[in-house]
Amino acid sequence: MLTYPFVIAELSGNHDQDFDIAKAMIKAAADAGVDAIKLQTYTADTMTLNVRNEEFMIGEADSLWQGQNLYDLYGKACTPWEWHQPLFDYANSLGLVAFSSPFDASAVAFLESLNVPLYKVASFELTDIPLIQKIAATGKPTIMSTGMASIEEIEEAVAAFRHISEAELVLLKCTSTYPAKMEDSNLATIPDLAQRFGCRVGLSDHTRGIGAAVASIALGASVIEKHFVLDRSAGGVDAEFSMEPSEMTALVDNCQQAYAAIGTVKYGGSEAEQKAKKYRRSIYIAQDLPAGTLVQPEHIKIIRPSLGVAPKHWNEVIGRTLNTDVQLGQPLSWDLLN
Repeated sequence: MLTYPFVIAELSGNHDQDFDIAKAMIKAAADAGVDAIKLQTYTADTMTLNVRNEEFMIGEADSLWQGQNLYDLYGKACTPWEWHQPLFDYANSLGLVAFSSPFDASAVAFLESLNVPLYKVASFELTDIPLIQKIAATGKPTIMSTGMASIEEIEEAVAAFRHISEAELVLLKCTSTYPAKMEDSNLATIPDLAQRFGCRVGLSDHTRGIGAAVASIALGASVIEKHFVLDRSAGGVDAEFSMEPSEMTALVDNCQQAYAAIGTVKYGGSEAEQKAKKYRRSIYIAQDLPAGTLVQPEHIKIIRPSLGVAPKHWNEVIGRTLNTDVQLGQPLSWDLLN
């Protein structure tokens, strides 16, 4: 059901729990040319416990959310469940695929009630095998992010899904830092994922800019996910590493061009190149000469276009006798020679 390259705009919590902003984001994403919008379906209570000790605080100094309590953060970042249906309907009216990442079994059941066309497993949930089994049981195509996961963890998640479902499975390379550094992207993993697991692959990209996403296309990515925001300067929980509309337009355009440029293994020139072969080089008469002349190097020249004898025959031509008068600018042909 997916077309490629399939570009997903992740709304995350950048709507700041303002429904009108969420709708405006979907419209801007559609105008940018994306194929899909994705929500996240959770509540603070389905993500964590309302506990205030150190274990439930974000302590990393380099985190965008350093010092925040998990329960408070998820409460602020979640998308109200009652928004899902109207947002999905609005996205569909604009020609977009609309789906979500569920974070627990209740979210899967809710999304099934809305008849979503596919699912996304977030990187942090890749080891939640019961959740993956619940998603697999829907029979819907599924995208899994693999940030932080070892080969063994990915194998376990894929096996859990495929044991239940024959639906399409797409694995995304992901670096689970926010924002991610280019040097931590390790895009070379993308073709390895495809080979190991025999499925389509892509990139869930948390870097700034479009460079990593476009480069991933050349390595076999056919699905690109990027967080989206109307205006980074206005804030939003993920604004720091999210794409603004003009940037998303550039990403879509460049990914489409890169995907089209890959093509197939082909030698001998494309059909469009055939006319250009006229402007290769060949052997031409370089001065007026009478019949009977023994052809010498100064009598001929290798030039463009390619209507004469091919340059590789130069030594075969030297010393041959002209059987007719020839003129400057005449292509040399074998029927002019004895």
